[in-house]
Order: sequence, then structure tokens, then C-alpha cells
Amino acid sequence: MNLQRPNGNDATRSVNRSHSVVPGSGLCSRCIDGCKGNCEIFKATFRGRELIYPGPFGDVTAGGDKDYPVDYSHLNIQGYAVGAEGLPAGTPADPDHARFPLVNTETEYGWDKKVKMALPVFTGALGSTEIARKNWEHFAVGAAISGVTIVCGENVCGIDPALELNGAKKVSKAPDMDRRIEAYKKYHAGYGEILIQMNVEDTNLGVAEYIIEKHKIETIELKWGQGAKCIGGEIKVGTLERALELQKRGYIVTPDPSDPISQAAFKDGAIKEFERHSRLGFVTEEGFMKEVARLRGLGFKRITLKTGAYSLRELAMAIKFCSKAHIDLLTIDGASGGTGMSPWRMMEEWGVPSLYLHSAAYEYASILAAQGERVPDLAFAGGFSSEDGVFKALALGAPYVKAVCMGRALMIPGMVGKNIAQWIKEGTLPKNVSDYGSKAEEIFVNYEKVKDIVGAGEIGKIPLGAIGIYSYADKLKVGLQQLMAGARRFNLSIISRRDLMSLTEECVKVTGIPYLLDCYRDEALAILKS
Repeated sequence: MNLQRPNGNDATRSVNRSHSVVPGSGLCSRCIDGCKGNCEIFKATFRGRELIYPGPFGDVTAGGDKDYPVDYSHLNIQGYAVGAEGLPAGTPADPDHARFPLVNTETEYGWDKKVKMALPVFTGALGSTEIARKNWEHFAVGAAISGVTIVCGENVCGIDPALELNGAKKVSKAPDMDRRIEAYKKYHAGYGEILIQMNVEDTNLGVAEYIIEKHKIETIELKWGQGAKCIGGEIKVGTLERALELQKRGYIVTPDPSDPISQAAFKDGAIKEFERHSRLGFVTEEGFMKEVARLRGLGFKRITLKTGAYSLRELAMAIKFCSKAHIDLLTIDGASGGTGMSPWRMMEEWGVPSLYLHSAAYEYASILAAQGERVPDLAFAGGFSSEDGVFKALALGAPYVKAVCMGRALMIPGMVGKNIAQWIKEGTLPKNVSDYGSKAEEIFVNYEKVKDIVGAGEIGKIPLGAIGIYSYADKLKVGLQQLMAGARRFNLSIISRRDLMSLTEECVKVTGIPYLLDCYRDEALAILKS
């Protein structure tokens, strides 16, 4: 475990001068009068609150890098030399037939009206942050052709410069929301869906009514929180006029753009950006049930919930309330999370880390099941980026967990693909890309596969970021198939907690997964003594 707590991080574009850092405070052990920086305290001396956030806004995603005592790397996946469970009916369990490409990675979620996905992953909530807005086509088309769900996050309508409100101050026109929904639907082919997330501000603006009336959206997601932060959503805006507009729409904007002091500081050039914040939500069982009933009354077929790394009390509330309300999917997002904009120290130091939170979620779900209550379908989120993490999450939460929510890992291929398109156009491909060719057809290994999916007439319209996401999803699928075949699990529903082992006693205590030398020990001894 890393015991140092630096007073600098690439996320905040700051760094300790000295390699010797006081573990508790993160300060350099020798702070010199006259130092030219660039630790967080040095930079905050003249930029103040700007140092709370990763940056530059709109060009980065950030993920907390705190080294927790126990995480998913403390679990290993079991492999077996016998058996083959979950093969298609009639397939012999022998070397000629039980081959890894036969592994079925399809999953589904929902209380009654199920949604199928080609792969047990879906995107994090891509909402009002600039990096989500400007890359949306890449993300949406990529998710659609990959057969997975995309989550359109909170505040999209509320920050739309072209938003129009009716006399009741409800959404009557939201071009950016329209664009986002249409981009996904154009290439959606039966697997996955687009679901829209809604927070306090969205509820006040009537977003639910707008998206179901105009776009016939079937699923809406309520949001209690996320792993990256324990406050509402945030973005930055670069003009005084825009800040005043968002304040007029009812958002919290800081520093107060209507304050003459803030206006003077902006005119001076000292204040360069304003922050737009969402209100805190306040959860009660009565209020939750009432809102679920209201949304069902509007016609939504499915309602999902996203909750964050809150205390175990809120976790229990989420699981219990979702069971009682027949919620279709509960996504549980652990600390430290990933973000387009969240307070950096909050990301590092708040909340229940993913493995701890997910272990508790399994325990609480099992308690409900033992009481004869139905457990809602669950998804785990918080730091996943590869096929091994997907397997571990599904196994740790089996049989309740149906998918893994991936934030930054599914965004990065979209951004890389977009940039490759620009580099091709400019003739500035970096060598590590140009080694594979100079055209998209040469560079992207799945170009022809995507062409076959969308058709020769459409491939030229597909953004390269979407092909990037498809390629990454394909890597996840094949890697997951290999891990599952090695564990002799040819269907996701067959994966169980017995397919994991803990590498440390502390991991045993947290997860309830046996220590590796205790796993299958009885079976091993029985063989030896037979």
C-alpha cells in the first residue's frame, strides 16, 4: 500500500518539488521559502478553488489513484482441467467441441421486460461534461454497433444553449438531447439500449416527459450518486453570459456570476471559469416510491437506479427500495471512481471503495433472497477496465450481478479513434499508429467487420471513434471468452463465487471468498486419500 499522500497529482497539474513527502499531509518534508512550485498549495495560492478539480475541463477524464488496502487485484480467477458447464444443448464436453469461441457472453437485465446485451458491459453516465458532449457520436455509435447499453447522463437538457422552456418552465425543445438519442438509435440493432439519467434538476425541468413524448424512450434512470463524488454533477463554463444563463435556469453557479465582485474579477481576467453545480438529492422511501410510480405512469417500461459509494446504510436502502419498487437494474458505483469533473481530493478520500462496497452488496442481496424477496438485477461499477475485472465482478456478485458499468475504459477508445481520424487527415499519425498503415482500413483491425454490420454505404459515415469502441468491446469479449473457457464456464449464468480465490486473509475478510489454499481443499484431500 502506498503510504505517501503527495501534495500534487497530474490530475490537478501539480507536483511536489521534493521526492521526500510527509505521508500524512503530502507536503514536501523540506518546504523552502522561495520555492517556485508547483505543488497544490503553491498553485492554490494564486488560483484558489481551481485546484479542487482535475483539468483542463473538457479535455480530460480523471480517475482516483488511491491505493486501497484491498481491491479486485487481490482476487484471482480459478481455472480447471475438467468439466464444461453451460455449453449449447447437445454439444459434447470434449476437446473437439468445448472450444472458447463457443462461450456465450450475452446477458440481460430487467424485472420483467428484459434488455439483452451482446456483452456484459455498458457505459458510465455520459452527461453534461464537455468531453461527453463533444465525443458523443463516437460513444453512441460505438455502443450501438457493439450491442451494449449507453447511459446518457444528467443535466444534458439543462445546459443546452439552445434549450427552450414552455410557460411552465419545462423543456419544450432540447436539440442536444435530440442529437444524442438519434445518434444511438440510427445504428441500434436490437442489443442494448439508450437510457436517460435524471437528477433533481432534470426532474424540475420535465426531462422525463420530454424524452418519452418526443423519443419514446423506454428506460429512465434515477440517480442517487456515483463513485467519484458525493455531491451533485458539476461542469465549468467559460463566459459570464453563460454562467448567468445557467443561474437563471435554477442551477447553483459559483462564484456567483450575479455578484458585482465576481463580475469585476472576470473582467480583470482573474476568474476565468465559473462552476455549475447540481443540487444534492435527499432520499426517502416514500419519495422514491412516489417518483417510480410517477415515471411508470408516464409510460416508461423500465426504471433503473444509479447509486454511489455512500455508507452501508444507503446501500441497504438502495437494494431494499429497488426490490420493493421492482427496479429493473441497480448500478452500484464504488470509490474512487472516474469523472469528467469531480473534486479531486473528494475522489481520493471519500466513500466506500469498490471491492468493499460490492462485497457488502452481495451480502445484502443474499439476505433479501433468504427472506424470500426478489433481488433486483445488479451492475457493479468503479474502476473496471478489462475482461478479468468483468469476470471477477460477475463472480463476486453471482447470481445477482448481470453486467459491469465501465466509465473511462469505454470512453478512451472513442477519443483515440477520433484523434486517429484527425491525424490521418493532417498526415501526422504517430509512429505507434502508422506502423499499422496510413488509412483507417489498415489501422483498425475491425474495420471490415464494422463495414459488414452497417453496410458499405454507411461505413464512410461511421466515426472512427465508434470503430475504436467496437474494437475494444471485441477485445473484452474474446478475453472474457478465454477466461470463461479456462474456468469451464460457457455461459455467464454459470459463473459463481467458487470461481474466485482470495490471495490474502484480508481479502477473505472483506469478500467472503476463501483463501486460495482453502479453495477446493476438501476435494483435493479426497482425491489423495481415495
